[in-house]
Amino acid sequence: MGKILRNVLVFTGGAFIPSDRILKDGKLLPVGADAPSLPSVDASSLAVLPGFADVHVHLREPGFSYKETMRTGTLAAARGGYTAVCSMPNLDPVPDSLETLRVQQEIIARDALVDVVPYGAITRGERGTELSDMEAMAPYVAAFSDDGRGVQADGMMRAAMEKAKPLGKIITAHCEDNALLRGGYIHDGEYARAHGHKGICSESEWGQIRRDLELVRRTGCAYHVCHVSTKESVALLRAAKAEGLDVTCETAPHYLLLDETFLQEDGRFKMNPPLRSPADREALIEGVLDGTVDIIATDHAPHSAGEKSRGLAGSAMGVVGLETAFPLLYTYLVRPGILSFSRLMELLVYTPRRRFGLADVGETGDYTLFDLGDRYAVDPAEFQSMGRATPFAGWNVEGRCLLTVCRGRTAWADEKLKEL
Repeated sequence: MGKILRNVLVFTGGAFIPSDRILKDGKLLPVGADAPSLPSVDASSLAVLPGFADVHVHLREPGFSYKETMRTGTLAAARGGYTAVCSMPNLDPVPDSLETLRVQQEIIARDALVDVVPYGAITRGERGTELSDMEAMAPYVAAFSDDGRGVQADGMMRAAMEKAKPLGKIITAHCEDNALLRGGYIHDGEYARAHGHKGICSESEWGQIRRDLELVRRTGCAYHVCHVSTKESVALLRAAKAEGLDVTCETAPHYLLLDETFLQEDGRFKMNPPLRSPADREALIEGVLDGTVDIIATDHAPHSAGEKSRGLAGSAMGVVGLETAFPLLYTYLVRPGILSFSRLMELLVYTPRRRFGLADVGETGDYTLFDLGDRYAVDPAEFQSMGRATPFAGWNVEGRCLLTVCRGRTAWADEKLKEL
C-alpha cells in the first residue's frame, strides 16, 4: 500500500528542501491524490540525495573474482549510495584493445547493479612499453589509465597524451616513480623509522606529477591524477590550475581522515599510496576546501582475507571503501563544520560526472535515501563487498543508506527500510 514520509530532506539546487514522499514498492514517489488514505511517518532525519559517482574502483572481474565480482562490487556501491562507478583496468585480460575490453563489457551487461563505465589501459598489458589501441576503445571508456603502476618512461606518457587529446579522452595517472620506491610499503616517516619498516618517499608521487604537468603543457591533454596523498602534490596541482592547465585530481577518504599516526601492525592499514604525515593530511583537506582537489574517490580495492592478513610488510596493498565513504565524510568532515554538505555533493556527485562524462543524475533520476540520524559502528561483517579490509572498522558514524535507485531500478534496499 505504501506510506507517506513526512518532511524528508530533498537535496536540490545546492540545498535541502523539506518535502513529502510516498514510499511504495521500494521506491520514492511524489505525493498523489491517494495520499490522504495512506499512513504517514515523521521522516525528518531522512535525506534524498543524488546518486554518487566514484571514478576509481577495482571490481576485479575479469581475472580476480576471488577478490570481488561485478555483482558484489556493484552491490557494495549501491549500498554506499553510488549509482555510477568507473572500473580500473588492472584486470586479466587487461582492457587494452576492443577485444579485451569486450570481455569486461559482457560481465558488466550481465551482472552490474549500477552504471559501470570501464577505463581503457594506457599501454598494452599495463607494461608501459607499447600504447594500447586507444582509438578503438575511446567511445566505450571513461578515460585511459595504467592504474596500479605509473607510466615510467617520459616518452611513453607523452605519446599517450598526444594520442588521447584528439580522442577527447583524459589521461588518468597513477603517479609512482618505481626508481624511488626502494622496497618501501608504508610512508617514509616517523612510524616507519620507529618500527623498522621500509618507507615510500613522497617524491615517488609528486615527482611524477611534476613530470606529467610539463607534458600537459606541451600536449594540451586533459589530465587527472589518482589518489593524491602528499602536500607537494597538492601544491603542484594548485599551481597548475592557476596556470590554466586542464588538470583535475582526486583523493580518498582515508587520506583525509587518517595519517601515519593511525597506523597499526595490520594489513587493513596498507594501501598505495600509503597513509602520509599529519601535514600531508592537512594539506589535502585544505585542497578539498579551496577546490584544488576536485573529486573524492574511494579507490575501492578488495583483496582476499589471506592477502590482507600478513601485516604491513606482507599484505597486499588496498582497502575497501564504497560502503563507508559517505558516512565517514559526513560524520567527520560535514558534521564538525569542516566541509559543507553542498561541497561534499560536488565532490561525490557533480564534478566526477562532469569531468568523466558520466550520466547526469538529472537525466537518469538516480537517487539514494539516507537516514542521517542513524548512528552505528562500521562493521566489515555487514559489507556486501567480498573485501573486508578497512582501517575504519569500529569507527562510529552517522548516516545509513536505506535505498538506492539507479535508472528507475532498486539497486539497494536496506532491511531498516521496512521499519519506517
